[in-house]
Amino acid sequence: MQTDLVAALDIGGTKIAGALVDAHGSILVRAQRATPAQEDGDTIMRAVAEVLGDLTGSPLWARAGAVGIGSAGPVNAATGTVSPVNVPGWRDFPLVERVRAVTGGLPVELIGDGVAIAAAEHWQGAARGHDNALCMVVSTGVGGGLILNGRLHPGPTGNAGHIGHISVDLDGDLCPCGSRGCVERIASGPNIARRALVNGWRPGPDGDASAAAVAAAARAGDPVAVASFERAAQALAAGIAATATLVEIDVAVIGGGVGKAGDILFEPLRKALADYATLSFVQGLTVTPAQMGTDAGLVGAAAAALALRPDATAAGV
Repeated sequence: MQTDLVAALDIGGTKIAGALVDAHGSILVRAQRATPAQEDGDTIMRAVAEVLGDLTGSPLWARAGAVGIGSAGPVNAATGTVSPVNVPGWRDFPLVERVRAVTGGLPVELIGDGVAIAAAEHWQGAARGHDNALCMVVSTGVGGGLILNGRLHPGPTGNAGHIGHISVDLDGDLCPCGSRGCVERIASGPNIARRALVNGWRPGPDGDASAAAVAAAARAGDPVAVASFERAAQALAAGIAATATLVEIDVAVIGGGVGKAGDILFEPLRKALADYATLSFVQGLTVTPAQMGTDAGLVGAAAAALALRPDATAAGV
């Protein structure tokens, strides 16, 4: 039987996306459900099973030889379990076991969603050609993954590069992870909007209080909205500079919904980075928008699954 495809899952706090992907990273079949993030673990798993059901119902499913999962974290690739900060119904949830059961025993590779995005951007996106890179998703949460010495570096449990939970404000707000002043607590979309609202910004007539609405207000010159993005940029810069100092990356790639804010985010980010990345070996560090868009998680999860094959050719995986 020909098994030239893999199944990919991208699981986050907002959506569960699935796909059948070929060895070139092309997505052939798609499926998606909303994440019932505040429900119990089995309810969330039913949504995952529905996505997989859409894939297994495709005539192409017979060609799938493995499953790759990029999940909001932390994950534990060693045990096959996940405990996403933004999905409280899953704590040490045996996701790999459950997905293997739904897919008829296919081999499953689990990595964090930030690691998946790093795999995708290095394979086909903005980090292509870079041997040492940090790739980030700034959205409902803040995650990341590392490329070191030309290869994906997921770490023993699949969480390496999880920059969102580096503390950049020692006396800052309590984060759902249990720490204080995390990058995510300042720079994620919901926290950008929260900070703007606390400081007096008000949504327009449509009532949209999202980070995208704050970004639109910032472009229009609203000083509170601008300040909220500047604070997020400062937190990101501090985390990126710390990572670069530790492992000597030369590029940081930023994707996710907040990354789509464009210059409202990137201009203050590059300015703040110059204040934090001061040592000689990190002064050349650049920051660039991601190129893979909303498919990054799926393509990266597919890269991880392709690496299970003996003839794997996904670059850097």
